[in-house]
Formats: sequence, structure tokens, C-alpha cells
Amino acid sequence: MTRKIVVTSALPYANGPIHMGHLVEYLQTDIWVRYQKMCGNECLYFCADDTHGTPVMISARAAGISPEELVGRMYKEHVADFALFGVEFDNFYSTHSPENKHFSELIFSRLNEAGSITTRDVEQTYCENCKMSLPDRFVRGTCPKCRAENQYGDSCEVCSSTYQPADLINPCCSTCGKPPTLRTSKHYFFKLADYEQQLRDLIAAGHTQKAVANKLDEWFNAGLKDWDISRDGPYFGFKIPGEENKYFYVWLDAPIGYMASAKNYCDRNNLDFDVLWPGAGDGSHGPGNGEYELYHFIGKDIMYFHALFWPAMLTGSGIKTANKLFVHGFLTVNGEKMSKSRGTFIKASTYAKHLNTEYLRYYYASKLSDGIDDIDLSIEDFINRTNSDIVGKFANLASRSGKMLTKKLDSQLGRLDGKGKELISKLTAATDRIIQDYENLKFSSVVRSIAGLADEANRYVEQNQPWVTIKTDPEQTRTILTATVNAVRILTAYIKPILPKYAAKVERFLNVESLSFADVDTVLEDHRIGVFERLAERIDRKQVDAMIEDSKENQAAQPEQESPAEPLKPECTIDDFAKIDLRIAKVIKAEAVEGADKLLRLTLDVGGFEKTVFAGIATAYKPEDLTDKIVVVLANLKPRKMRFGVSEGMILASGEGGKDIFMLTADPGAKPGQTIH
Repeated sequence: MTRKIVVTSALPYANGPIHMGHLVEYLQTDIWVRYQKMCGNECLYFCADDTHGTPVMISARAAGISPEELVGRMYKEHVADFALFGVEFDNFYSTHSPENKHFSELIFSRLNEAGSITTRDVEQTYCENCKMSLPDRFVRGTCPKCRAENQYGDSCEVCSSTYQPADLINPCCSTCGKPPTLRTSKHYFFKLADYEQQLRDLIAAGHTQKAVANKLDEWFNAGLKDWDISRDGPYFGFKIPGEENKYFYVWLDAPIGYMASAKNYCDRNNLDFDVLWPGAGDGSHGPGNGEYELYHFIGKDIMYFHALFWPAMLTGSGIKTANKLFVHGFLTVNGEKMSKSRGTFIKASTYAKHLNTEYLRYYYASKLSDGIDDIDLSIEDFINRTNSDIVGKFANLASRSGKMLTKKLDSQLGRLDGKGKELISKLTAATDRIIQDYENLKFSSVVRSIAGLADEANRYVEQNQPWVTIKTDPEQTRTILTATVNAVRILTAYIKPILPKYAAKVERFLNVESLSFADVDTVLEDHRIGVFERLAERIDRKQVDAMIEDSKENQAAQPEQESPAEPLKPECTIDDFAKIDLRIAKVIKAEAVEGADKLLRLTLDVGGFEKTVFAGIATAYKPEDLTDKIVVVLANLKPRKMRFGVSEGMILASGEGGKDIFMLTADPGAKPGQTIH
């Protein structure tokens, strides 16, 4: 039976260009959508620019233009970037739209009627210098839970705790660096805990991956807090009905952008939106499952919003929730975070200027699975895999058969013999497995299967040597090449969701209609092919080097705004300083901390006694590499209770995070417990 499916990707923020990290999600989603369409399913892909919030307002102010003009510019740039990489939305829209305003007000109204909206006075950070309230990401300071420094105002990147900006220790304005003041203001809150049981039931029913469900369990166990859904002006967004200077928080209206984009599409294509997304229209269809399946693709950094807030909002509003939430990991380049200084923070447009965009589609697919682990773009592996697979296996197979058929055999196929049928049977036998892997987002498995089948087809050519038989037996050669061309057609059908432009070239060369999975079992015999065209070019390392250099130059031309230095902490006396007890310590044991990707639990020998310390260094050091390391520890730091245990000190380290963290180590011969003066 033909399925009806609606798919969304997380909305790109309208405050900067699309880069290679963003593309992981959009290419993953586009491949899955293309696969569904090749199966004969109706699959609609919706997305939009996320346009509201303080960052857009501040960027527009700095550029001397209105926020509307800024998001208009970014919309055109994003559309162009996605087109370069073959990402085909059925509708790419904007959250700054009448549809989004309507649904934001509708959901707010329904939640209010259900008693799920409350108001209370809150103390919020305000910058006297910038003359504005400071939202979460415009305040930085020390985490109130684990004491990690330079953290955002809404969550800690070290211990994953969430909190309010006013909770930060020694906060500062991210724009000017000045310490903010506190002002009292009435805010609107969504009572998330009202929907805890419905959310638990949703997750238990398989709403998302197991690793995500485990993380959600932590948040459930910690207790669901009311969610602040309002912001004071000045703010770029939608006003809350009945208010003059209060606006919906951007994270309230951003996911509603999925619905707005779908509604805009339905209105332009004479579709009943309430059938497509039950409960969001006139209510005549209710919030049931409806005719369409609904799937969201997101990155793991925003799963709190999409796995808790968003389904709770929909449930409380009587609107259909997604059938499943697909979460993916982040992108690293050469094993490290993308870096502007190293030229690995690469914009989509910069990549497209130097390299075939389908090569990135293929490489990402070769790395992507159904899990949430990060994927790494190794430059050397990218070059080698592209040249080996796309050029050396797929394109080479087509070139071997196509050129000889057109030049020597009048472009005419013959019929399969026994050996040819045996080859084709091997290739078609993999169809169900490949389809199942596509369905389950196991794209790396898909790529391995197709590459293995291509090896099988190339072995057939090597064993039958058409370049030899053409000299003595043209008809036998035609038979060999008929099997080879059919192998090309099958492999192209398999790889088409990943390499759509490559597949279109093959379809023209084979003189066939657009391929689908239903065509895999069809055999081309006594068929005239078209003119062969070159399908792929090898990557030269110089092209990649030029792209990296270009990325460095782009950053030099548009220097990254540096975050202001944190304000000085309160003065201390010499007596205060004298209390600090720095000791040499030896790492006895190091282990990962479940539920905290950046923390390691260290057991230290501090000379006759042991201390347990939690250190935010997991992105830079492997536990097994730390045993017997000699480090420096603040030994008399007052123990603090964390949700992972009690930390009895602090090792000394510096850096900006990621792999750029360096522990202060001592001479290997230093004795544990030795005092540092």
C-alpha cells in the first residue's frame, strides 16, 4: 500500500550561511525522502528559515538594516545553498509568516484554555549598556551546578544542566561584556510537567532512538520544569496576544514553522491541511493519526526542545505529534571541531565552488547510521573513498560498457546469457536488504552493500574481458556488455537517493525513464542506449587544499566576532589567595561519566589519600590515556555535590573546549601530595 508521509528537518537559523555541519541533517533527510519517493510513496518534505530572536535583531542592527531585510537576504542564500547540494524541499518557507503567527497564537490559546499557561514575576538579566533584556544565549558566566566557566545562560555544555540566565555566577553580556543587572518582569510559562505521563508514554512507544530515550529519562528523573515562553521587548518575533511589549520566545514559534510551511504548501496546492496534519486546522479531523505519517529529523543539540516541549505543546493543543523523531550526531573534521582558523569551518557555497556536491552526499551517507554518534569528515578518507567508489567502481563500470557499445556495437544491447543472468540475480537479491537499510536510516550499510555489488560487477567484466572478445566475437561481447549495462542500471537505482544527479546522467545514457526500486527486476534486452557522457571526475588533493585556503580567506575577510572577555571576579586578598592548596596528584583511575559526554571521573592519589574529581576534559582525553598521569589539583576546594556524585577538588586545565583543552601536568618524577608554592 502506498504510504503518505510528511518529513521535516530542523529549521536553519536566519543569521548566517549554511555550512558543512548543517548539511549532515539536510542531506540525511533528503536521501530518506528520495528513497521514499523511489518506493512509490507520497512523501512531502517541509522546512523553513528560523527567523526570530535577539541574534537576528542584533545582526540586523549592526548591518544598519531591518530584521525583515536581513532574513530576506538569508532566505535567498539558504535556498541557493540547498539547491547546490540537491536538497529538494517540497516547500521551504519562513517562520516570519502569517501562517506561523496564526498557529503560534492558536497553540498558545489552546494551552491557555487547558490551564497549561501560567504567569509569574521573574528576575531577568538586563544590559544597561545595550538597553535590552538579555536572552539565554546573550549571557555567559559560570554554571551554577558544576561551576564550569564561560557557559551560556540556558544550559551548561559541560554537565548538560539547564537553568535561567539569572542563575549564572558572575554573568556578563555576550555583546558588550558588561555585567548585567536584574529586573523584575511578568513572564509566561508553559507547564511542561502537566504532560509528563503523556511524554513518557510517547517515548516508551518508540518515539525516538534508545540513546535519546535514555537521556530523556535523566531529564524526567530530574523533574520537568515550567518553560519560560515569553521575552520582553525589544525583540524580533510575534507579540503575545493582549500584550504590548511581550513576545513569544523564538523556541515556541520555531517548531511551529513546520506546520506553517505545510499549511502554506497545502493552500497553494489545494490540499486539506487538517488531513495532512490533524488537529491543527478547523478541528474537524481531531488529533488522531490521520492519513499521513509524520517524521522530524533533528540534531542531538536540540532534542530537549523536540522530544519534550514540542510534543507536549502539540498534545496540549490537541494536534498530532510526530510518529518518530530521528536524531543525529554532530560533524567533526579530521577528528576535531570545525575550525575557522584551520579552514575546516567550510560554508556550503565555498565547498560547491571547488568540488562536486554529490561527493559530499555520498561521503556523509557512508558515515551515517540510525544512531546519534558524531560523524567525522576525514579529508584523506573523503578523497580516497570518492575516487575509489564513485569514480573507480560506479562510473568505471558504466564507462567500460557504454563507450564500447556506442563505438563498436551501434549502441545496441543484446540478450543475457547464463553468466549474465547469474550476475544480475546476485545484484537483485540485495534489493530487500538495501530498501530495509534505507528505511531504517542505516545509510552506511547501504553504501557498503552497493560498493560490494559494484565490486562483483567489475569482477564479471574482468573475468569476461570484453576488450579482448571485441576483436574476435562482437556478438559475445554484446552479450557481456548487456549484462554489464544491466548491472549499471541496478546499481544506479540503488544509489539514486544518494547521488541523484549522477543517476540522471546514467538514465540519459541508458535511454530509460526515471528509475525507481520497482525497476530493479526489469531487464534491458534488445535495447538501444543513448550517448555516453562522462559521469564523474577524480578529486585532486589540490582542489581540497584550495577549498580549505578559501575558507580561511573568507574568515579573514569577515573576521569572527570575538566574545568579550569575562568581567573580573570580585577582588580577593592575599589571605584569600593563601588558602589555595595546589598539590601534585597521580591519576589512579579515569572513567567516562554516563549521561555527561564531556566529563571524566578521576580518582587521584594526593599523597597518602585519594580524591574523586569530575573534570570536563572528555572531548580532549581518553580515560585509558590518563592513568598514571601526574597532574595539578586544587586539593582543598570545598566538595560539591553533582548529580553524578561528589567532586572533591579541581584539576587545573585551560582551553576553549573540544579538543583544545590542556591539563596542567607536572614532571613525571614529582611525588603525589607535593605542595606547589
